[in-house]
Amino acid sequence: MTEEIFALARLLGQVGEEQEEALRALCRAAEEELAAQLRTGLEPEACGEAFRVAAAWTALADLSEADRAAGAESFSAGDLTVRLGAAGGEGAAHLRQRARELLAPYRDGGGFAFRGVRG
Repeated sequence: MTEEIFALARLLGQVGEEQEEALRALCRAAEEELAAQLRTGLEPEACGEAFRVAAAWTALADLSEADRAAGAESFSAGDLTVRLGAAGGEGAAHLRQRARELLAPYRDGGGFAFRGVRG
């Protein structure tokens, strides 16, 4: 499944060849991270396309944060140029949040809890 996630992340992020190796590693890590968050006994394949998209978004968010940490202010892939300013980390946080929301139905508790409710 890692290769499917990698292909999707590369397509969605329009990642250039110079970042493929890093993206592939981040896709493997995202797949493992998200698989560990699934309900007990639930396999990633049972989540359908939602798992692959969430893992791709997570890997792209990690790649974006790694670029920012390395001091990259911009990068280009084909006709696309991305310039990161002070708010550049917001895009990565948004991708990560969307990935959590996408997998919420497949996770233990789905991020929802009753607090202070009398039963």
